[in-house]
Formats: sequence, structure tokens, C-alpha cells
Amino acid sequence: MADIHELTLALDLRDELPDAEVAELLWHLGLGARPETPVIVPSFGYEDEDDPAPLLADHGAAHKVGGALTSALVRRPADGWALASRQEIHPDQFDEVGALLTWLAARATDRHARPGDGVHLGWIRFYDSDRPEPLVARDGTVEWPS
Repeated sequence: MADIHELTLALDLRDELPDAEVAELLWHLGLGARPETPVIVPSFGYEDEDDPAPLLADHGAAHKVGGALTSALVRRPADGWALASRQEIHPDQFDEVGALLTWLAARATDRHARPGDGVHLGWIRFYDSDRPEPLVARDGTVEWPS
């Protein structure tokens, strides 16, 4: 039995992202080169901190959840950014991925804010469940399933 979850993100980000942050975000999504000095998630906590891995970078066939794994970040013509990602993650990754997601939540447009209920980031589901649960960041933390 596996502890794999499907993570699906769908976010619109505000326009004020500095170039260094966009470059690091692209790396985390598997779409760019690794930054020399990470600023979004400066501490990875991986066993090999000299060679950290991007957090939402899998592309191709999913192993447990079916379908394809992918990530995209596109510039909106008028303003801001559109981000989408579908990944498989293990609970051991919740802390590192959570650091990136709380950073994203702080930069999400108002359309993702839920008054009194944090920022809606997307959905998460256990790999053999057919019901995704909303994934919310509230007060600087992601509320992962228990």
C-alpha cells in the first residue's frame, strides 16, 4: 500500500513577482534551471541539501493516481500569472511542498480568497479515493489531510 496523494493546483498569481522568484518557481515546476540561491523555499530539508530537488516538477505518466503529471506557468496578457499543476506527493513531502504553497497563497489573486476560510489552492485526494478535498492555506500553513 502506498501513501501517495494526488495534488492538483489551479491558481492565478498577482503580477508583482520579481524575476528571481519567477525563475525559481519555474524550476520548482520543472520548467527552468535551478537557481543558485533559492528565495521562495530557501531550506529544503532534503537529505542532500547540496542538490535539492524541485517540488512540483514531475511530467509524464502518473504512477499511482492515473493520468498525467504536469505543471505550467503562463503569463496572462493583461496582468499576472496562471499556474496549474498535477502531481503525486507523499506525506513526507508535505512540509517542503507546504512551504512553496504558502508562498503561492500569499501571492494568489483575490479570487482564491475565501473570507474566513483562507486561500483555496486546489484539491488533494488519496490515490485510491474518488473524492478530492479542497486544499486551503490558512494563517501561513497548508491544511493537509490527516
